Formats: sequence, C-alpha cells, structure tokens
Amino acid sequence: MLYQLTSIDPSTFSSNCTLPRENETKVDLEELKTSVLYSGPVDPAEWVGLRKSYPLLLYLRNNLLMLAILAFEVTIYRHQEYYRCRNNLTAPVTRTIFHDITRAHLDDGLVNCVKYFINYFFYKFGLETCFLLSVNVIGQRMDFYAMIHAFWLIAVLYRRRRKAIAEIWPKYCCFLACIITFQYFLCIGIPPAPCKDYPWRSGNANFNSNIIKWLYFPDFIVRPNPVFLVYDFMLLLCASLQRQTFEDENKAAVRIMAGDNVEICMNLEAASFSQHNPVPDFIHCRSYLDMYKVIIFSYLFWFVLTIIFITGTTRISIFCMGYLVACFYFLLFGGDLLLKPIRSILRYWDWLIAYNVFVITMKNILSIGACGYIESLIQNSCWLIQAFSLACTVKGYRIRKWLISLCNLLQTT
Repeated sequence: MLYQLTSIDPSTFSSNCTLPRENETKVDLEELKTSVLYSGPVDPAEWVGLRKSYPLLLYLRNNLLMLAILAFEVTIYRHQEYYRCRNNLTAPVTRTIFHDITRAHLDDGLVNCVKYFINYFFYKFGLETCFLLSVNVIGQRMDFYAMIHAFWLIAVLYRRRRKAIAEIWPKYCCFLACIITFQYFLCIGIPPAPCKDYPWRSGNANFNSNIIKWLYFPDFIVRPNPVFLVYDFMLLLCASLQRQTFEDENKAAVRIMAGDNVEICMNLEAASFSQHNPVPDFIHCRSYLDMYKVIIFSYLFWFVLTIIFITGTTRISIFCMGYLVACFYFLLFGGDLLLKPIRSILRYWDWLIAYNVFVITMKNILSIGACGYIESLIQNSCWLIQAFSLACTVKGYRIRKWLISLCNLLQTT
C-alpha cells in the first residue's frame, strides 16, 4: 500500500534496455519485442512484487482473502478447544465429522456408507487419489519436470505392496517439496533491471522458445507458467495427507474406528473367497447399498474393458495398438478371469497398469519432439509423428498448424 503513494514514481528508477544486434542473438525481432526487457521500461520493483495498481482492492484481494481464511480457521479451532474445556470433553482420535460412524457401520445401509466415506475416504483411497493427481500433473504439464514425475510414479508403483510404498513415501514427499521450491525460484528468475538476458538467448545457443518452454527455463520472452505449480502443490498436499494416513494405519485406535488397510492374502482362491469374507452377502440386493455393490463389483470389469477399447480406438498409433491387444486378451477370458486365483488376477492387472504407465511416460518423453522439434520432424520424419500419434497437447507453444496438416496430407497420399 505504501508503494501506491503518488510520491513514488516508477519512471524515475526504471530501466530502458536496448535491443541486441543481429549477431548477438538468434531470436527474431518481432519475438524480441515481446520480451520483458524490450517491451517497455523495466520497473525493478515488479521483480520484488510491487507495482502500481488501480483500483487498489483488486491488487490486495488475494492477501485479504488469505487473511480472512486464516482468521476463520483460528476462530473455529479456538471455539472447539473452548467448548471441549468447558464440557470436559476430549478431542476425538480421528478428525472426522460423524464421530459415531466406524467400519462396523459401513455395510449397514446407504446413509451410513456415505457417512463412513465422508469420514474416511482418504484413509481408504488416498493412495489412489495421489496416483490420479500425479497423472494429472504429467498430463497438464508434458515437460521436463513432468517426465521426472513420471519416473517417480514408476518407482512408487514398482514397490507395489502398500507397506513397501509406505517406506518410500516420505522420500517422495521430500522430492515434491524440493521440486516445487526449485520451480518457484525458476518462475522468479533473475532481475530484469540490469538488462541482462539469459545465456540460452545468446547467439551461440541452439534453443528456441518451444524448447525453453518444455525445459521450464526462466526466460523473459516465454516465461514459465506458474499455474503448473498449482498442480504440483495439490499433489504435494495429498501426498502429505497420505503420509499421515500411513502413520495412522499403525495406530490401534484408528484401526478400530476406520478399519485396517491390510492387503488381501494372495494365496486365496477367488471361487472360495466368500468363506473368508466378513462382509455380508449383497448379491440378493436387500438394500440400495447392495444394489450399488452389485453394479460396482459385477460390471466394473466390463466398464474398464470398454474404457480400454475406447482408448485404443481414439487414435491410431503403436501405443493404442497395445491397448487393443490388452482389451481382446481380457475378453478372451471373460468373466472366468475373476474366478482365477487372486495372485493370477492381480498379475494380469499389474501388467496392464505397467503398460499404461509406460505409455504415459513415453508420451511425455516424446512430447519434446511434438512440442519442441515438431517442425524438424515434419520435414524429416513425418512417419514418426503418425506412428506414435505425436501431438502437442499443452497451450502456449508456437507451432504452425498448416505444417501438421501438410504432414497428414503427405501420409495419406
């Protein structure tokens, strides 16, 4: 707010950078004019986070919103603490909404089932949620750091067993925290006031704007997209909650309330599994909850095969052919697959998940060609684009669409 005073005039201490000569850079003149250095006077205060803004409320709304949320949080926690002290109550073991709902009430009807999952959804499906968010980060970014996320996803899934994943999970959380911090510094970059450009914009560098964007380098022309950090933060938030869940699984009080997350025995026969299953039989549909269970456990297998088939036929590529082969291979067994030993069933699904993660990783690696070197590939290796169905799915890259249309036309002829 002090910076908004009329006595502070940014034009008195702003810098005016001069355009480099032709032999000093390989960037086009039109592209240079969009740079922060040469598009106008450079205010050094903007690098710190200060700028002139009218009206002022729009400039401060995020700070005021954060202050209001923090004040609301403190009010709630203080009120709860005061209420418990006044009534001689103790804090519940688990921070849940419905304190009287436990694992024993999960199969007592649709209402109790909904209440249970409101309390303990992340306790039961937090790990799967983290995997989904990890794939979301990879799909939204499709750059160098998304490739690192893909390798970490492979490393975590390779452990397979829940206990083994819990051992490596603190390292995964540490990685997410470090990489977000590092990327934040990349988004800040160096101060533009000295009028010094980055070395990858010099005349000796062989970087274009698309490669710089894919590598997530700091730049004054193609600035790193800070929205990507929001996806990384959501993944870090859920990963931190999942780390707490792994710790809660070892507490007896939590297991009594929420149930355990012990994996099923691999040596059981699926056909005789009902003898070892403590859950009531839902096949005869005595309630709406039983109807939902029948739909999920009886038809989810075919729904997954439908999704695999759609995935394999949406695009024509080598990767999609693998999905079609997997779909028809599962259809060959049909419902008999679910009657095989559990170890055999999980082995098939492990291979399917492994292939899916492999395709995600390879598409991320090949995105450097689809987004960074697409024009060179169109001129020299048009068949590669068709074979792997290369396409840049992230906005912001400078790609001439008519070249891709020309490649498709040449392939058809």
